[in-house]
Amino acid sequence: MTEITLDITGMTCGHCVSAATKALEGVPGVTHADVTLTPGAAVIHGDADPDALVKAVEEEGYLAQVRN
Repeated sequence: MTEITLDITGMTCGHCVSAATKALEGVPGVTHADVTLTPGAAVIHGDADPDALVKAVEEEGYLAQVRN
């Protein structure tokens, strides 16, 4: 199992956190996602494709990038 961290911008409230969490946990290979509003970030546990994680968040209307 790996851990991937995303920086997420555009989230402004608890609903945003919930939407991003649900989107990330819907990606194949994700076992759990911890999303925080401040700072806008997500720590994803599992074996998911990083590009699929970014796409899932962006489909919810937020910007995301993998933290190096």
